[in-house]
Amino acid sequence: MLTPILGLLPHTARQSLPEPQPQPQPQAAQVQPPSSCPDYSTYAKTRHPPYSSGRHALSYQRPSPSCRIFNSSIIESFITNMSSVITDPDLYRLFQNTYPNTLDTAIKWHGVAAHNSAEELTFIITGDINAMWLRDSANQLASYLPFLTPDSSRDSLASLYRGVINLQSRYLLTSPYCNSFQPPPESGIPPATNSAASSDTVFPPYDPAKVFECKYELDSLASFLQISAQYHSATNDTSFFGQFQWLDAVQIVLDTAQKMMTSTYGPDGKVLDSPYTFTRMTTRTTETLANDGLGSPVARDTGLIRSAFRPSDDSTIFQFLIPSNMMFAKYAGDVASIVHAVASSTPGAEEVPPPAAGFKLSNDLSNLSSSLRAAIAKHGIVTLPTTLDSNTTTTAETHAAADVDQKIYAYEIDGFGSFSLGDDANMPSLLSAPLFHYFSASASASRSDVDPVYRTTRQRILGNNTNPYMMRGPVLNAVGGPHAGPGMGWPMGSIVRIMTSEDDQEIFATLKELVAGTDGLGLMHESVSSWDSRKWTREWFSWANGLFGQMIWDLWKRKPELLKRSYQ
Repeated sequence: MLTPILGLLPHTARQSLPEPQPQPQPQAAQVQPPSSCPDYSTYAKTRHPPYSSGRHALSYQRPSPSCRIFNSSIIESFITNMSSVITDPDLYRLFQNTYPNTLDTAIKWHGVAAHNSAEELTFIITGDINAMWLRDSANQLASYLPFLTPDSSRDSLASLYRGVINLQSRYLLTSPYCNSFQPPPESGIPPATNSAASSDTVFPPYDPAKVFECKYELDSLASFLQISAQYHSATNDTSFFGQFQWLDAVQIVLDTAQKMMTSTYGPDGKVLDSPYTFTRMTTRTTETLANDGLGSPVARDTGLIRSAFRPSDDSTIFQFLIPSNMMFAKYAGDVASIVHAVASSTPGAEEVPPPAAGFKLSNDLSNLSSSLRAAIAKHGIVTLPTTLDSNTTTTAETHAAADVDQKIYAYEIDGFGSFSLGDDANMPSLLSAPLFHYFSASASASRSDVDPVYRTTRQRILGNNTNPYMMRGPVLNAVGGPHAGPGMGWPMGSIVRIMTSEDDQEIFATLKELVAGTDGLGLMHESVSSWDSRKWTREWFSWANGLFGQMIWDLWKRKPELLKRSYQ
């Protein structure tokens, strides 16, 4: 059957697939661990022997082998081999616990679609919340990207990737403005209850049996493009993308992004209809949108895409969220190449779309990628007077430098001239822009020197009294955000700081804080008090765990000598 692209077939044809139902899975599918295995959310709150031999005596937090959900021999071998590379016992224990955490605990279900046994599906929970976020699931698998190779078997990392891409495609075709979703019916897992969303009023409306929460976040759309591009880059499996619903999903991602370029006012001053609105009865201003769900007004003709919410699931102050636009620009360009390759496939193959439609979709993505980059350069960079860090020793040179204006990337803008400075720990962030190669297509490019505006922006993000959410203290000096509030630094922010640094001393000091800041549990928390390591949020945050392991792999490749040092 010819795979349709949205817009080529009538709406009724696109809705003709049967509603998926639970069904027996083939032997190759992942199997759930025994019911006797402890709930990991409870397990992760307590310490378990054997403890590491360092001064922090970190707990061993991996489930027993029979309770691990998905096993990858290549990941297990890498973890074992790193024991001879990482000298510090606490650092190794932290890596040992965190890197396999998604595979051990968060692959909630891995099987196939009810209507097509060739269509793999992977449902990945974020950790202690039994739902699948588009952003989190893409990043959870990104931790294992160095080990992703072409593999058709159902028990491979490649199969997990294909399953997430296929399930995300289904989700986006169901509710493209939503950020997190319920288990697929094939899994037999009942939908989770989201009490926080019980009072939500959302347009377009959604089905809570399929959607866990419907906060429109541009980075969710970008994350689908990200995992697609990463899978293709690692496997060159172009044929996969011509099957199932991927092309339809890419088209609806593009359509949704273009709709969310709608300004608040038309040329005549009339308030335009917004494609998306959201309100929630809440005591937290970050959990709802201003102006009865419209959000803060945005200007016309900026060429940027709105985002109602941030990657932290907090509402934006100004809807043009620059790092999310950066990420979308990057991966829209990458996916344009995949679509072009699919459209260029041998004519006559059933999975190949009509070439003209494929080429148009590819061109539209490529053009939007280019125009977004131009819009970011025009509107996303602001000029500020240089401010001296309060810890800086003043000299004639530093005073002279302070008289020079600085160009930096704003975190959010509205197009009218208002902007917010600083950053948020959640990715995509301004700090993380080099990690998704916004400035350079080369993964080997120098991290902090790729762009002079980024370099200045990074200094402000991590500076003293130059970022409202840069948390400082004796325990953790890290970017945080309004999600956990003032005083709560995010280990994720510290990990990104390490991965974007070429400074050995900065990396060492930041990594030492991470090793000491787990409250003895040996896992990455969502946030940790900068002044009290016993105060933290979320015992089970799979994305941050995997990102820590990814950072260790990165240091092994870039700066292996740092893994030989003591972090006691």
